[in-house]
Amino acid sequence: MNKRKPSQRSGAVMVEFAIVVPILFLFFFAAFEFCRVSMIRHTADNAVYEAARTAMIPGATATDARQAATAIMSSLGVSGVNVTVTPATIDRDTADVTVEIAVPLVGNSFVPIHYFRGDIVRELTMHREGAR
Repeated sequence: MNKRKPSQRSGAVMVEFAIVVPILFLFFFAAFEFCRVSMIRHTADNAVYEAARTAMIPGATATDARQAATAIMSSLGVSGVNVTVTPATIDRDTADVTVEIAVPLVGNSFVPIHYFRGDIVRELTMHREGAR
């Protein structure tokens, strides 16, 4: 049996703590960042769908679709969202409407370390109601 006093091991505990804690924090922040990217990705999917649904209704404009997408993306607090509606002018003869959303990952992170770079891009094309 080891009959050492507990005070003799206090240095070993501190060394183990100093080695393990940075690795633990790295995993914690990486998991946090993965969740944030997943949340942005799913919100972009929802925003592009809602914007296309808005644009396919007779009488809707490209501005209405952009506003619908921007409103959904702003609920996350992301910045630099680029919404493109094609065609730019929607009239009665427009058959299909395409909405594309690009969200830059840099600048939309909770943690200062960026594990991801580039943009999340989502695109959806819908046939307009009442199109000829």
